[in-house]
Amino acid sequence: MLNDPFFILVLVAVLIVAVVLLVGVGGFGKGGEFNRKYANKIMRLRIVAQFVAICLILLYVWVRRQGGN
Repeated sequence: MLNDPFFILVLVAVLIVAVVLLVGVGGFGKGGEFNRKYANKIMRLRIVAQFVAICLILLYVWVRRQGGN
């Protein structure tokens, strides 16, 4: 699986979601100016990143079921 560039792309997308989520939760936990300034932007970025990751996952599953290698 790690030889498959599409699978690696899906993994990168999932990791991006995780990083954005952790930054958002960390900023929320710490509070302060960073949280006031960037909390909504970070969570919006997370939603977009999740949408892209889910689309890539669904596309990956669909391609593999169609017999693609």
